[in-house]
Amino acid sequence: MTSVALLHRITDFANRPDPYPLYAELRRTPVVRDEAGPYLVSTYWEIRSLLHDPRISSDARNLTAEAARATGQDQDPDLPPNFLRLDPPEHDRLRRLAMAPFGPPDTPRRVYDMHGELTDVVAGLIDGCRGKEQIDLVDDISYPFPVTVICRLLGVPREDEKLFHEWADTIAAGPDPVVTDEEREAKLDSVRRARRELAGYLAGLIEERRRSPRDDMLSAMAAGHGADGRMSPVEAVTTSALLLVAGHETTVNLITNGMLTLLRNPDVLQRLRAEPDLAAPLVEELLRFEPPVQMLPQRTTLADIDIAGTIIPKGASVYLMLASGSRDPQRFTDADRFIPDRADNQHLGFGHGLHACFGAPLARLEAQLALTALVRRLDAPRLVEDPPPYRPNAVLRGPRHLPIAIGGIKG
Repeated sequence: MTSVALLHRITDFANRPDPYPLYAELRRTPVVRDEAGPYLVSTYWEIRSLLHDPRISSDARNLTAEAARATGQDQDPDLPPNFLRLDPPEHDRLRRLAMAPFGPPDTPRRVYDMHGELTDVVAGLIDGCRGKEQIDLVDDISYPFPVTVICRLLGVPREDEKLFHEWADTIAAGPDPVVTDEEREAKLDSVRRARRELAGYLAGLIEERRRSPRDDMLSAMAAGHGADGRMSPVEAVTTSALLLVAGHETTVNLITNGMLTLLRNPDVLQRLRAEPDLAAPLVEELLRFEPPVQMLPQRTTLADIDIAGTIIPKGASVYLMLASGSRDPQRFTDADRFIPDRADNQHLGFGHGLHACFGAPLARLEAQLALTALVRRLDAPRLVEDPPPYRPNAVLRGPRHLPIAIGGIKG
C-alpha cells in the first residue's frame, strides 16, 4: 500500500467515522511516501522528535514548488501567514505578543478567572434545551459555547457572531489534503475569499480598538507594548483571525467527540457523574483517544533528515499524523481502549514544542466544564444515530451534528 493510496483512504469522507484502523495500517512503517506525495510520519516517538526538531519548518514558503502544488499548500498571495505558519524568530515574537493578554507571564490568571463565567455560559445553554426530547449537541452546546467565549475574549460583538460562524465554517472545512486539482483550486478559492472577508471585518474592529480601547484581546493586540514592540496592523489581523478560528473549532470537536465517547462508554459516563474530579484526566484521555486535530499537514524539511531509517529530503512536505501517534501501542498500553484515568498520558493532542497549542488551558477548562455539566444535567441521554454525521475536514475531525435523545433537563 503506497502512502498516497492510504492517505486517500484516511481522508476519504467514508472513513471519517473511524480512521483508526487505517492509522494502525500506516504505523507498520513509521515513515512512508509516494513519488508525488508527502511523507507521512505515524509513530509516537518519531512524531514527537520532529515536533522539537529545528530542521522542521512550519512555513510553507520553504516547500519546493512541486511539493506545494502536490499537497495544496500554496500561499494566499493576498494575506501573509499567521504565526502558526512561521518559524523563529518571527513566530516567537508574534506568539509572545498574542500570549501577553491571554496567559502567563503577563496575565497568568486570565483563564483561571473565567471559571465562573464559563460555568454560567454552559448552564445557560443547557437551560435553553428545556422542553426538548432531542438535542443536537453541536448546534445547542458544543458550537455556541466556545464561540461565545472566544468572541468575548477577543471583543467581537455578539450580533456579528453569525457572520463570523459562516466565515469560520468555510475556513475550517477545507481543503482536504488529497483532492483533484480542480477541487483543490475551488476549495482554496472559497477559503481565501472567506479569509479576506474575515480579515477586512477584523481590520475594522482593530482600528476601532486603536481609537477606543476596551478590556479585550483585540484592544491589547492593537496597543501592544514591551520588548517585542507591537503588532503591525496586518499582523494583528492575521493573529486575531487565527485565534477566532482556532479558538473554537478544536474545542467544538473536543466537546462533541467527548460526549460521543461517553455515550459509547456508559460506565465512564456514570463515573464522571459521580466523580466530577475525573474530568481533568478524562479530557486528557479524550485528547489522546479522539483528538480534535488528527494531523499536521503543513510541515517542511529545511535539511535532509533521517527518520527511522528513511531519508526525508530538504524541501519535502511532511504530514505528522498526531492521532496515529497517540494510538501507538509502542507508547501507550491498550492504546485503542478509552481509559479515563490513564497514567503517564503524554498524548500529542495539543502538539509539542514551540508550536504547542497556547490555547490549551482554555480548551481543557471548557471541555471539563461542558462535559461535567452535560452528564450531570441531561436525563437519560442516548445516541440517536451512531456513527453520527461528520464534518468534511479530515484534519479537524468531529461530528457535524450529534443528535441525543434525552428525558429532560435536571436542575
